[in-house]
Amino acid sequence: MTRSVRRTRRILQVTGVSAAALLALSACSSSDDSSTKSDSSASASSSPKLSGTVTVFAAASLKESFTTLGKEFEKAHPGTKVTFNFGGSDTLAASITGGAPADVFAAASPKTMKIVTGKGDAVGTPATFVRNQLEIATLPGNPDKVSSLNDLTKSSLKVVLCDKTVPCGAAAQKALTASKLKLTPVSYEQDVKSALNKVVLKEADAAVVYKTDVKAAGSKVQGVEFPESADAINDYPITLLKDAPNADAAKAFIALVQSAEGQQVLTAAGFLKP
Repeated sequence: MTRSVRRTRRILQVTGVSAAALLALSACSSSDDSSTKSDSSASASSSPKLSGTVTVFAAASLKESFTTLGKEFEKAHPGTKVTFNFGGSDTLAASITGGAPADVFAAASPKTMKIVTGKGDAVGTPATFVRNQLEIATLPGNPDKVSSLNDLTKSSLKVVLCDKTVPCGAAAQKALTASKLKLTPVSYEQDVKSALNKVVLKEADAAVVYKTDVKAAGSKVQGVEFPESADAINDYPITLLKDAPNADAAKAFIALVQSAEGQQVLTAAGFLKP
């Protein structure tokens, strides 16, 4: 056999081995791609598409920010709808323990949340998602020159407070007690929005409400800060309810509230970070 023939045969053998290796690699790659696609498809199918109504019971002071988050949630999850019941936390808690159908409860104080957890109507441990601080709301321009909590004790002023059973009312009483001040309001209101509305309608000269409510009211009222409010800051807990009709969507809404996006909406409204 000539040298030329032997060299040609070796080239053919090497070429055959290379071709076989390429075919094997191609088959392996194809198998991996198929496996990846299959895994991805399985992962997608394992995350159920959210739908239906999410019913949220929330403290009245959360109205503006939660309404915004509700719209964001519906936009992110087509086919869902978020409905709210805003009011005094104690009233909402009583409704939940009384059997009112709801998915999520966001209270303005741990004390009112305990009404629900104490009856075993919550899932897991409620999480604090924001905090809120009190402020005095006066008529626009502050015509009565209110500059302190002590000024509210003047007999010439018509002052409104939240009811003592409501978180904003309990916080106001705490601040007044710490300051050794006695205040007799013209009325006690069942939630913070009702108290603020008395000033907006000029039925009262001032009200002790949350900073978030003063901010939400815009030019309709003027806010006056007072140092005693630092000793009466309320934590806001949120929880999934035990008999939630739409638990999956409820969990997703709670996740939105606790997310960076949710926190941005809440802090923009004047809430403090937990």
